[in-house]
Amino acid sequence: MSTVAPARPASPEVAERSPKKRKGQGTSPVLWIGVVFVVLFCLFPFYWLVQISLRTSQDIGVAALYPPNPTLSNYSDVFQNDDFVAGLRNSAIVATVTTLLSVLVGSFAAYALARLRFRGKFTILALILSVTTFPPIAIALPIFQLWTDLGLNNTLIGLIIPYLTFALPLTTYILTSFFREIPRDLEEAALVDGATRFQAFRKVVVPLAAPGMATAGILTFIFAWNEYLLAITLTTSKAARTVPAAIGNFNDTAGGGYAQPVGLIAAASVLISIPLIILVLAFQKRIVAGLTAGAVKG
Repeated sequence: MSTVAPARPASPEVAERSPKKRKGQGTSPVLWIGVVFVVLFCLFPFYWLVQISLRTSQDIGVAALYPPNPTLSNYSDVFQNDDFVAGLRNSAIVATVTTLLSVLVGSFAAYALARLRFRGKFTILALILSVTTFPPIAIALPIFQLWTDLGLNNTLIGLIIPYLTFALPLTTYILTSFFREIPRDLEEAALVDGATRFQAFRKVVVPLAAPGMATAGILTFIFAWNEYLLAITLTTSKAARTVPAAIGNFNDTAGGGYAQPVGLIAAASVLISIPLIILVLAFQKRIVAGLTAGAVKG
């Protein structure tokens, strides 16, 4: 008959160390002070932009941390600017189409790189990523000349194509890392049940890869929404000019000559930042999950 030895009580030293260890694991005030400092440091430029947008033209030069005579006139005036309204519409179209095409094409390419076995797969991924190393300024003039010959200047499609060129590598890389984390057994089970390869991809892989797709889509949208160099190079009329390029031309359209409507520019900058802030706040968990996919392996 076997006997079980009674458990010995923890020694006084161990009993004393455990509470101290738990107490030491608490967050120190120094860390919180550092966090608050970093947050304020990051938010202060946006606050400065907002308070400038609330100033009148006479108060722009006043040295103060707040507008002396706050007003919303700049916000009402910016919506009366036809170039800004047209640019806002063009940016929404270009950024949305670029995002959809980038996620669609990038998901197919990433799925092939993550699942198919063929020689030179990692070389292809490296070549795709190498596109991101080219600075836009280095190819702006060749694209302008080519688009002039093809008649794509001052068109929305003329902006979407180069935007896709820079957005697809990052989208493909993010989704490739995410698809590798999805077990193959789920797809094989769907294939055994009679699903085709495309049905398994659409109904099994895509829903599980939603965080990665959301991350790639948001980053692509932010890039296309904020891009300025190609926008001013490939567009010269408000028919296709995006909102960053339209804001850059406020000097010519508001006041004329060398006048700089600082308050109007600040108000327009705040307005175009709001959609991006909403996107990031709404999908912040998916963004973090998508960016950290493949970083930790169990």
